[in-house]
Amino acid sequence: MQGISEYLTPFKIVEELDKYIIGQGEAKKSVAIALRNRWRRMNSADDIKGEIIPNNILMIGPTGVGKTEIARRLAHLADAPFIKVEASKFTEVGYVGRDVESMVRDLVEQSVNLVKAEKKKEIEVKARENANAIILDVLIPPVRKKSPDSTSQPALEDAEKKEGGNEEELNERTRERFREKLRNGELDDRKIELEVNAPTSQVHIMGPGGMEGFDGLQDMLSGMIPKKTKRRSLTVAEAREYLIEEESAKLIDMDAVTREALERASNSGMIFIDEIDKIASGAGKGSGPDVSREGVQRDLLPIVEGSTVNTKHGAIKTDHILFIAAGAFHVAKPSDLIPELQGRFPIRVELSSLTKDDFVKILSQPKNALTKQYAAMLAAEGVTLTFTDDAIEAIADIAFNVNQELENIGARRLHTIMSNILNDILFDVPDRIDEKDFVINGEFVRTKIQRISGKKDLSHYIL
Repeated sequence: MQGISEYLTPFKIVEELDKYIIGQGEAKKSVAIALRNRWRRMNSADDIKGEIIPNNILMIGPTGVGKTEIARRLAHLADAPFIKVEASKFTEVGYVGRDVESMVRDLVEQSVNLVKAEKKKEIEVKARENANAIILDVLIPPVRKKSPDSTSQPALEDAEKKEGGNEEELNERTRERFREKLRNGELDDRKIELEVNAPTSQVHIMGPGGMEGFDGLQDMLSGMIPKKTKRRSLTVAEAREYLIEEESAKLIDMDAVTREALERASNSGMIFIDEIDKIASGAGKGSGPDVSREGVQRDLLPIVEGSTVNTKHGAIKTDHILFIAAGAFHVAKPSDLIPELQGRFPIRVELSSLTKDDFVKILSQPKNALTKQYAAMLAAEGVTLTFTDDAIEAIADIAFNVNQELENIGARRLHTIMSNILNDILFDVPDRIDEKDFVINGEFVRTKIQRISGKKDLSHYIL
C-alpha cells in the first residue's frame, strides 16, 4: 500500500515521533500499533482482509500535551490523507451548520490533493519542457514553411545562400540558443505577452436550510461557465510557473488520480476528531436546547461504524478509515458518550500533564523546538541567538508554575513566555540593534518575566 512502508515498524514509528513529541509513551505506542496494523491488514489473506477493522483510539488529556501533534505526525509518517475536525462544530441533522459527513468529504479532497501533488512531481520535467517550448514560441516564433509555387522563392534562396543557410536553419539555430538560455534561467527577467485564463466567478449552492452539500452540482455549473482569456505581460519566470500548472493539468489523468485518492482515503485515511468531550451529555450544562449533543453523537456513529458517503469524487466507504478522537474530559467523562460510540473507540489512552522536566526537554530536544525556531528566524537577519541551560531551566520553571496557578494549557504556555522574553529583540533587530550575538541566560529570562509577573492582574492575561 502506498505510504506505509514495511520497514515502518511500531518501534521505528515511536522513534520518529520522539523526534518531535516529548513523553506520552503510551499514546505513541497505541498509535504506532494502529498504524502498523494497517500495513498488516493490507498484507493479509484476501478472504480475511475486508473483515479486519481498525482499532479507533480515544485520547484523554488536558490541552497542549501533544494529542493533535501525535496524530498529525503519524499521518505525515504514513504519507496518509489526514484531517482534523472539532466535534463541537458539528450540528445534528436538521440544524444549520456542518453535518458530520463533511469530514469524510474533506478527507477525500485532501487525498485528491495529495495524489495530485505526487503525480505532478512525476511529470514535472515534462511539464517544464512543454512550458519552455511555449515560451520559446513566443520569444522566437518558428518559421512557417513556404509554399513551393511562391514567386519570391528564387530571390529568398539567393539571400539565404549569402547568409550561409536558409531561413529555417537560421531560425532553428536561434531557437536552440534561446532554448539553452531558457533552461539556464538567463531569460527569467525578460517580459513577454501571454494569453492567460481570466478568473471566473464561482457558483455557490447551499443545501436546504443553509446546510453544506451539493458539491458535484456546484462544480458542474462552475464548469459550464465558458472560460475567458486575456493577454498579460509577465516575466519569463512568472510565465513558466503559470504554464507548468497548465501543462501539468493536461498531463495528469484526473480519473486515475480520483480512483487512487478514493482508495487511499478509504484504506489509509485518518480523521482526528478533537473536542469530543464537548458533545458528551455531561458537557451540556447551561448551553441551551437548540443543538442536541446526543444527536451529533448518533450522526457520528454510522460514519465511525462504517458507511458509504457520497462525495463529488465518488462514493467512499468509511469502514477502514482510522478515527482518533480526543478531549480534555474536564467536565464530562468518556462514559458520558453514548454506549455505541464508546464501543467504537476501544483503545483508551490517557495523556499526562507536562512536568517541569518535560518542558526542559520540549525546549531543547525536538527538531522543531521553540528555541531552535527563534534561532533560525534571527539567523535570517544575520544574528546568532543562543540559550544557556539555566535559561531553559528558568523558562520551563515559569511555564510549569503559571500552568499550576492559572489555566493549564500545556506546552502552548511556552509560546506565550518565549514571545514575552524575545519581543524586544525581535522588534529592534535589525534597525535599532547592531549586535550580532545574543546569549539568553537565566537572569535575562527572570528579569523580563519579573516585570510582568509583578503585576498580578496583567500577568493573568499575558502569561
